[in-house]
Amino acid sequence: MIKYIGSKRLLVPHIVRGVSAFPESARVLDLFSGTSRVARGLKESGRYVIANDHLAYASTLARCYVQADADRWREEATCLIAELSEIPAAPGYFTTAFCEDARYFQPHNGALVDAIREKIAALVLPPELEAIALVSLMEAADRVDSTTGVQMAYLKQWASRAFNDLELRIPAILAGPGEALCLEAVEAASRVEADVAYIDPPYNQHSYMGNYHVWESLVRWDKPETYGIANKRVQCREYKSDFNSKRRIRQGLEAVIDAVRCPHLLVSFNNEGHLDRDEMIGLLERRGHVGVVAVDFKRYVGAQIGIYSPNGKKVGRVSHLRNKEYLFVVSGRRESVTTVCEVIEASIEEAALASRSAKGKKRGHESERRAER
Repeated sequence: MIKYIGSKRLLVPHIVRGVSAFPESARVLDLFSGTSRVARGLKESGRYVIANDHLAYASTLARCYVQADADRWREEATCLIAELSEIPAAPGYFTTAFCEDARYFQPHNGALVDAIREKIAALVLPPELEAIALVSLMEAADRVDSTTGVQMAYLKQWASRAFNDLELRIPAILAGPGEALCLEAVEAASRVEADVAYIDPPYNQHSYMGNYHVWESLVRWDKPETYGIANKRVQCREYKSDFNSKRRIRQGLEAVIDAVRCPHLLVSFNNEGHLDRDEMIGLLERRGHVGVVAVDFKRYVGAQIGIYSPNGKKVGRVSHLRNKEYLFVVSGRRESVTTVCEVIEASIEEAALASRSAKGKKRGHESERRAER
């Protein structure tokens, strides 16, 4: 899957075990699905998952990894990816915008992206098959980009991976049913009935539209006007989300929490967010009993590197290297909250112990995650 700030890659097994510990968990709503890592993990565990995200690239990832049934689409997808892999390069909008005007990709790879994306648009594919093709292209481009993982800027010097040739691969789709939505969170919350809602909202001023504008433009293929050194789509200037505003995030979360039609919630939030732990507990208590598991972890690589000006001069210093991810467990049943918290804590500690004790293996990122109340 694509590189993603706020990705729950290392937390997915623990989130899945936590969701499984609720008294009912056959049907799960992932309200802010992002890369669909969590939604895919929940689908893999045998649950029916409804994954929602209002951004085009994120809902496309959900259509690929959650809605598409591998038993139905794998054979056709294999043939399609093979066909797309034979298309000759043809530079166009993508090459100009993201290889020449900005420098996210080498031009030879940008020209392949252009040609493949134009072919996908011309084929008028069924939604699931189109999503598989687009995700294959997105992930291929991600493997040869030159960023720290977000598209607010590109590296001053080319990343070594950028010199590799773009290569399409079939995404790791799963067998079984699921559903992908592309709605604002409140609308999805008010429409969908499920046993558990997993809620992982944006938590600070950085917009996911701005962080991943290249993917948004690649999926929409609307070839928008762009601005600035990062060559963001002009929509990023106007895009406003309650969840990126310190002043409005409370009202945004209140609206979601009130609208969601699930008896049990598992909410992920970061200690760098606009609301602190106690404020989040206060908001969630309107839905029942609340328990918290805090997970200590490293910040993403861009935050560790620091802040640089357009000419490459370091203009800021790193304030801290570690964060806490809070997992808030919410249910009308106090005993369910206690059980789920204990299961998540045990899962994290077991994984950390296994990582530390692995012979001949360096101390890994997972072993540095610590659960605490």
